[in-house]
Amino acid sequence: MLKEDKIKIIDELTIHLQNFSHFYLTDISDLNASDTSNLRRKCFDKNIELVVVKNTLLRKAMEKFEGKYNELYNVLEGGTSIMFANSANEPAKLIKEFRKKNKKPLLKGAYVEESVYIGDNQVDTLVVIKSKEELIGDIIALLQSPIKNVISSLESGKRILSGVVKTIQEKNSNQ
Repeated sequence: MLKEDKIKIIDELTIHLQNFSHFYLTDISDLNASDTSNLRRKCFDKNIELVVVKNTLLRKAMEKFEGKYNELYNVLEGGTSIMFANSANEPAKLIKEFRKKNKKPLLKGAYVEESVYIGDNQVDTLVVIKSKEELIGDIIALLQSPIKNVISSLESGKRILSGVVKTIQEKNSNQ
C-alpha cells in the first residue's frame, strides 16, 4: 500500500472518529462471504457503518485524539472491524442478535458515551446502556409526572368545588 493511500485512510478514520459518538471494535474474521454480507446488510438497516481496518492505521488515527482512546490500543490485534454508530446500544444489540446463528462478531472493545469497554463479556452491559437522548426522555417523563398529578388534582378539585357551589346555590334558592 502506498504511503498516500495510508494517509488517506488514516484521515478518513479520523473523520469517522470525530463524527460518530460511539464505535465498537469487533472481530469478524472467519465469517464466510455470505455471513459477512448478511452482517453488513443488518448494519446498514440499523444505520451502523461497518469498516474493516488495519490495526496500525486505526491506531494512528486514534493517536490524533491525544490519549482519548489509549485504553483501546491493547485490543488492536488480529482482524479488526469497526462499527460506527450514533446510537449507544444498537451495535451491541446487533452483535447479540447476529450471534444467535454465528460465533462472531466478537467484541474486542467499545467507546460508548465517553467510556471504554474492553472484552466480549461487555456485550450484555452495552445492550442495556441508554443513549443521552433516552436518558433525557426518561428525566423529562419523571419531571412531568408530578406536574400531571397536580394538574389532575386541580381538575378534579375544580369539579368538586363547582359541585359544592351548585349545591349551596340550590339550597339557598330553595329556602
